[in-house]
Amino acid sequence: MNLPNKITLARIALIPVFVILFCLDGILPYSFLIAGIVFVLAASTDFLDGYIARKRHLVTNLGKFLDPIADKVLISTGLILLLAIPPVFHTAYLEGWGLLAAGVCSAIILARELIVSGFRMVAAEKKVVLAADKLGKIKTVTQDAALAVLIITSSFLYLGKVADVFALIGFVLLALAAVLTVASGVNYIVRNRQVLKEEKEESEVSA
Repeated sequence: MNLPNKITLARIALIPVFVILFCLDGILPYSFLIAGIVFVLAASTDFLDGYIARKRHLVTNLGKFLDPIADKVLISTGLILLLAIPPVFHTAYLEGWGLLAAGVCSAIILARELIVSGFRMVAAEKKVVLAADKLGKIKTVTQDAALAVLIITSSFLYLGKVADVFALIGFVLLALAAVLTVASGVNYIVRNRQVLKEEKEESEVSA
């Protein structure tokens, strides 16, 4: 197993550590801060393994399989935890509507990832290679930034107005991530629409 794949596996291994730390609120001081740092560390390995794989020509099928899974599990876990333990969405500027709006954004992000994953499965069956685009990478960075800000801010809610501002910033990033998620998903499918077109033509022939 090469270095990029080991880094990807390390990212996957950090996910349960992130979950445990996040859930130790009230037991471990600044548990959200520590969990946020672990989340940032895990997210940063996404860029590291990709850079090394391309730089050293170490791109493998295992890496192509593991990397998107690691990203999606990390993001999905962060969204679910924030909604399950949501103090950051009850700050002054978000009180009354923040949690609901965050739930909608999370649903959009998770739905997009499921749709694109299904699309990739169809493409794989047809042996069509789908390359990631720049918009998708920007979307991932925005998702990571939003979750990192919201998670870390959860440790400093006692700071009052300062925490309120950072919570609002995190929410704005989350909303932006949801918009970019939809845009990148639509762009991804439209740009590779031949995958579905070929499927339709095959169905007509078999009929």
